[in-house]
Amino acid sequence: MRDDRGGITIFAIGIVVFALVLVAGLAAAGQVLIARDRVFTAAEAGALAAAPVTFRPFGASGSAAEEAAKIVRANGARLVKCVCPPNPLYDPRTVTVTAEVTVGVLGWQEMRLEATAAAEFHPVALLSGN
Repeated sequence: MRDDRGGITIFAIGIVVFALVLVAGLAAAGQVLIARDRVFTAAEAGALAAAPVTFRPFGASGSAAEEAAKIVRANGARLVKCVCPPNPLYDPRTVTVTAEVTVGVLGWQEMRLEATAAAEFHPVALLSGN
């Protein structure tokens, strides 16, 4: 007759290891999803902040790119690129901002995430008072 003592212990250890790997994978995915949301929010907010500054400062302390960088930093990211040249004309303009964030996945691997967002600004709307 075969001796099966300890078989259930090995099975239980296998289940615990599987559960730990599953939890670690879910935690890593959660870290990446949170960082992804943060970088998208930072890029969108930066573009929205920079767009009106291309026409007129509107109380901003610097250029449109400086305003975008300030807002991107406030959202926990770093400004990579801002296509936001000054334009004193009343023509509509689109501003694009690229932001990045680095996330440490489970504390041992760093991942860089980047997002680009655009914002459109119509200075002529300032004349209508809307």
